[in-house]
Amino acid sequence: MKQNYKIAQLGHPILRQQAEHVEDVCSPGIVDLIEYMLKTLAETNGVGLAAPQIFESTCIVIIASRPSKRYPLAPKMEAVVMINPSFEVLLKTKHKDWEGCLSIPGIRALVPRYQKIKISYLDQQGENQQLIAEDFIARIFQHEYDHLKGLVYLDRVENNKDIISEEEFQKLMDAN
Repeated sequence: MKQNYKIAQLGHPILRQQAEHVEDVCSPGIVDLIEYMLKTLAETNGVGLAAPQIFESTCIVIIASRPSKRYPLAPKMEAVVMINPSFEVLLKTKHKDWEGCLSIPGIRALVPRYQKIKISYLDQQGENQQLIAEDFIARIFQHEYDHLKGLVYLDRVENNKDIISEEEFQKLMDAN
């Protein structure tokens, strides 16, 4: 039976807060939070999730790219849990592409993001990890990382004309 997982919606104050650093990666509360985040993401058509989106102001993101109705061309990858992540830009050029957000349903926008980054984070065992991310995966991470900083993707849009409805976005995708 599907559980109904709640996602914070645009306008909820938690989406505008700076998330708190995780001190003890192995604490029962953090372990439970990660498990809940993984289940929540699995129940959606999303490709990433940040803890603030489920009402927890904590520095945890999950990237789990997979093709779906929302992202038909997404590459498939196993879910990666990233605790206290940071990133370094490896390629200064930015590329605009379409983004949506589980916290802002019904809207898509063209958002400029760095194309190649190096992500540093702690895994679920508290071990330091690094991941070189490019293109769509780099985009997902930067989108989720923004949630940890109290930002949403609409804050990155350069021109309001780059914002469209999900319905119009689907028409664009169907035409291609």
